[in-house]
Amino acid sequence: MTVRWRTGAAGGERGRRPSWTALALFGVPVLAAVLGPWWGPSGPWTEGALPSQPPGAEHPLGTDVLGRDMLWLVLHGGASVLGGVLGALLIGMAGGVPLGLLAAGPRRGLDEAVMRALDLLLALPGLLVLMVLAVSGHRDWYWLVTAAGSLQVPAIARVVRGAVLAPGTRTVVEALRMQGHGWAYIHLRYLPRELAAPLATDTGSRFAVVLYLLASANFLGLGLPAASPDWAVLIERNSDALFTQPAAVLVPAGLLTALCVGGNLLVDHVLARQRSTR
Repeated sequence: MTVRWRTGAAGGERGRRPSWTALALFGVPVLAAVLGPWWGPSGPWTEGALPSQPPGAEHPLGTDVLGRDMLWLVLHGGASVLGGVLGALLIGMAGGVPLGLLAAGPRRGLDEAVMRALDLLLALPGLLVLMVLAVSGHRDWYWLVTAAGSLQVPAIARVVRGAVLAPGTRTVVEALRMQGHGWAYIHLRYLPRELAAPLATDTGSRFAVVLYLLASANFLGLGLPAASPDWAVLIERNSDALFTQPAAVLVPAGLLTALCVGGNLLVDHVLARQRSTR
């Protein structure tokens, strides 16, 4: 009996410890994206630099196929990656949360209309939408982020609707209405507290989805121009020099992978911690 108690306590302590591996994987690319533009070389061009030059004293990560310093490119390429993912998530939440609340209202016909309309958007393949935008000439960064964020609206609306229609939440909402509380009190005070946990969990999982979509679009040339220092663009741009200058491909690929894997591990850790405290 004593042994079991000690084992469970040790397991609980391990569940409450922060995942340092996840923090390191996630933190390195985030710090590179946030602090990179204010640190490192003064510019990408160096007199006498050769294309696809291997790492050396003058260029710690070598140069790319155009002769630009890879360290400068890597430190300046994370801003578009992180900013694009966060911007798309904000757009998705700005559209999905109100629509989910609207669908969860008392009017059954409005619920059906909203959800069936969102089902049409949910059926659209993400890369196909971005290809159509690229063909029509809408290749700017903000078009890419707006499209990626709009594609997340149906899924976020479903999460919000499901959370509001959960038996416990629905019972409390009906009780508040019977007590005379109005729409503002229920939707601006009570429901935000109830939606915080499921939305945070969904956002953590959706981070990897949006990152994959934006990185794929930039790798395929559907978004940012070829001269951009974006990590996905660097991978595509230097893919032919993989064996002569591997750092030009492996470093940005490693940062994208670390950002995605680290984010997933952090979400798993938070979910495991929530389960252990129940």
